Amino acid sequence: MQKTEKIWFDGKLIPWDQAHVHVLTHSLHYGLAVFEGIRCYQCTDGRSAVFRLREHIARLFDSAKIVKMKIPYSASQLELAVVETLRVNKLKEGYIRPIAFIGAGEMGLYAVHNPIQVVIAAYPWGSYLGDEGIKNGIRVKISSFLRCQASQELSRAKLTGSYVASIMAKLDALETGYQEAIMLSPDGNISEASGENLFIVKGNVLKTPPLTSPLPGITRDAIIQFAKEMKIAFKEKDFKPKELLGSDEVFLTGTAAEITPIREIDGKKIAVGKPGPITQALQKKFFATVKGEEPRYTSWLTYL
Repeated sequence: MQKTEKIWFDGKLIPWDQAHVHVLTHSLHYGLAVFEGIRCYQCTDGRSAVFRLREHIARLFDSAKIVKMKIPYSASQLELAVVETLRVNKLKEGYIRPIAFIGAGEMGLYAVHNPIQVVIAAYPWGSYLGDEGIKNGIRVKISSFLRCQASQELSRAKLTGSYVASIMAKLDALETGYQEAIMLSPDGNISEASGENLFIVKGNVLKTPPLTSPLPGITRDAIIQFAKEMKIAFKEKDFKPKELLGSDEVFLTGTAAEITPIREIDGKKIAVGKPGPITQALQKKFFATVKGEEPRYTSWLTYL
């Protein structure tokens, strides 16, 4: 991670090295915090724009509401804070990490009087799975770790504690020579990767699992909207590993991973082992959109 100058911390921009929390911060002990990953891109016209900032901040508040966390700022205040943090750090492009967490005070599960703190950091970061992965695809494995939650409602919240199984799945994948892991739901259906949504293409039909287990990804939603505009047949349905392995194309979506093709799963090539035409068309559409080249989607861009 490349350090920048300032971090927005509870309403103030402070030096990066002074952004500290107490060791008895409640969220450190019990794993309850809500967060987002957002990207800013330098557009073709030279300006910089945050991709789907409103939707990301709205999801942050939705996640907080699900876990009964009251964020002490408005959505518009945090949207402005994101822009301010990018500007003060002189970032033309970058990754933005807002997080709201329960601060120090009472200990124990029922700590209703502790402050809710909010931090926004921004820093340069390339594609999570690498430029080579974006271009040629990555190798993944189906993990033994499940993507599961105590309830379907919790699965819709982007919570820090939800990522423990994802961390283990990712570590296992890396240790066994793969770049990413695909996780199943408790009923044995394909859910998502460790930190990305998943799509397959079979017979020119685009498919993705319904939101019974996966996180409702904002890039996922963009791909679905692109597919409808581009007249690509689309279905939201459950499928098993067997159908995944028999796909013509597979790719991952996410703010960090962007649109990353999968060329191999568990040592087996997907089709001919390289990105397919529908994946490439959706990639092209996505990158044109975030670069400000698609007038239809200019409302998704917040310019600095």
